[in-house]
Amino acid sequence: MISLNWLPETAYLFLLVFARVGSVLMLMPALGEGTIPARMRLSFALGLTLVLYPIVTPVLPPMPANLLAVVTLVIHEVVIGLILGAIARLSVTGTQVAGSIIASTSGLSVATAADPVNGGAQGALIGAFLSLLGVALIFATDLHHVAISAIMDSYMIFSARDPLMFGDAARTIVEVVAGAFVIGVQMSAPFIVFGLVFNLGMGILSRLMPQLQVFFIAMPATVGVGLVLMALLLSMMMGLYLMHFEGVLAVLRGVA
Repeated sequence: MISLNWLPETAYLFLLVFARVGSVLMLMPALGEGTIPARMRLSFALGLTLVLYPIVTPVLPPMPANLLAVVTLVIHEVVIGLILGAIARLSVTGTQVAGSIIASTSGLSVATAADPVNGGAQGALIGAFLSLLGVALIFATDLHHVAISAIMDSYMIFSARDPLMFGDAARTIVEVVAGAFVIGVQMSAPFIVFGLVFNLGMGILSRLMPQLQVFFIAMPATVGVGLVLMALLLSMMMGLYLMHFEGVLAVLRGVA
């Protein structure tokens, strides 16, 4: 006869790994976008769980004797996954900050669209473009491999045996949000300088020539120069964005 005594322990360990992996992938940028069909995301989460299962099971606690303890451990893993996924998701909001600043300084703030990367919320059209470009570059530069590696390394930092560290998580989230705002301002810094100089020049021109319709000259000039700057500086802006995202993944992996 074939013994099936190993089956409950295997199912318990697989569920524990899937609880964390599925929660992270639900929020992880690039891998957990709402534009990806739910079945594909679920299939990827199950496949990644199957790959990580033999690697991380040695550090997982053995199956408890009662059901309540099992549910507690599963909830513990889900919370850890949500924290890690939320930290990674907040790191990409820098594109929205940069897009809003660029749109306001180049006269395109009225052009809004649904941003599929940030939950479909209405935002500046440039911000939605930068968000989609950021996701494309994450795949193009294989940073999603680093994200998967961060999930595996998280078992060395956030053990299933240890209590949840809400204080450290809250501090990390605050730092990530501040970093996202900083990188958004850095990406849009040339546009901020352009807006200040251009508006100052238009103000001086309107004082020197009151009969000149400054608005009808400034509006198309602002949009034109803003688009030219966008074309010239796009590679530099997205380079900063990728460096920032890679730094956040390094924090999640515990190497920074």
